[in-house]
Amino acid sequence: MSSCLRHLSASWNGRRLVHTALALCAGFCVAAPTLAVDLTIRPEQRAAAQKVAEAGVPLSELAENAPASHTVQTGDTLWDISKLFLKSPWRWPELWGMNLQQIRNPHLIYPGQVLVLDTSNGRARLRLAGSAPDEPQAGVAPSNTVRLSPRVRSQVLDNGAIAAVPLQLIGPFLNEAVVLNTDELAAAPRVVATQEGRVMVTRGETGYVRGDLGGANEFRLFRESVALTDPETNQTLGHEARFLGTAEYTRPAGSATPAGAKEAVPVPATIVVTSARQEIGVGDRLSAVPQREFVAYMPHPPASAIGGRIVSIYGDAMSAGQNQIVAINRGSRDGVERGHVLALWSDGAMGVDRTDGQRTRIKLPDERVGTLFVFRVFDRVSYALIVSSTNPVRRGDRFSQP
Repeated sequence: MSSCLRHLSASWNGRRLVHTALALCAGFCVAAPTLAVDLTIRPEQRAAAQKVAEAGVPLSELAENAPASHTVQTGDTLWDISKLFLKSPWRWPELWGMNLQQIRNPHLIYPGQVLVLDTSNGRARLRLAGSAPDEPQAGVAPSNTVRLSPRVRSQVLDNGAIAAVPLQLIGPFLNEAVVLNTDELAAAPRVVATQEGRVMVTRGETGYVRGDLGGANEFRLFRESVALTDPETNQTLGHEARFLGTAEYTRPAGSATPAGAKEAVPVPATIVVTSARQEIGVGDRLSAVPQREFVAYMPHPPASAIGGRIVSIYGDAMSAGQNQIVAINRGSRDGVERGHVLALWSDGAMGVDRTDGQRTRIKLPDERVGTLFVFRVFDRVSYALIVSSTNPVRRGDRFSQP
């Protein structure tokens, strides 16, 4: 963690940016040599904003009971604010484009600023109310600069730019949720013994491992992977590794010749568990903590038609609801990108028509029940946050373009 924070010099200090970095790190980014926060605006988003900026948004696109103004609060996200003003909260360019000149970058909107809805001339535009001399302008960093240190892990600063989406919900999964094309964990370094012969170990306790550690110092620990199968084709899309926790390498492997023995025997390397989601035991596997680039997620719809099914509920639950994570059966090779917003449909139930005298089997129509937000993409599988849902979400439920 300290390695990440040493490289984060915040000329845009503040609670939300620091919170974003911490939520995404969540103790898993120690090995990363640099930390980059990408606030780039996609060309299509800028183009859409410029188009809207020319004429504003039709009043029919406004949310019901859209407020005349909103004061940005600490803890707000751009998704929350968009939901106040627009029917579709993922339509960032429209919200931003209502006042492109004042709100130059929608990633940089700060608590305390007042957004005013202007509905004159039959069109809607959003503008900033007059600012106090010391109030930061949208798209402009606060003048004070803070150099972060490991202490920031337990502190937050005031007056930072708000996040686009609730990153605290997806941050831990950026390193926890891992899909492998093959069962690569079978050849990974493994726990071969535990402290004092215990059956399981947890945070602060010692384990002993064998295998090629590759020179890494920080590791994630996984149990045996589980095959993810496509609900439509029953093909294996990948292998989901079950995250257990993290560990730190403390002592190298070697060899020793026991008393009375003629030959040397291996001495395993030593690790100390630094965090534990579940207890860790003999046979569990290690994987080095990867370098992570932190991005400012910008929700946007897929550029072309796309559809598929829910593969699984993360954590082996039978169903899921709002703010839970699901895997979907489409990935990068299908055109899925981080930030894609998808419509969620509940699979219509099977039934019987008893009114025709023949008891004909029927299937009820699928019903749109919510919205998914894709935040991690693999080759054939992606992970998505359930942003909203009116029904329990289950394996096999459908998604499409929003």
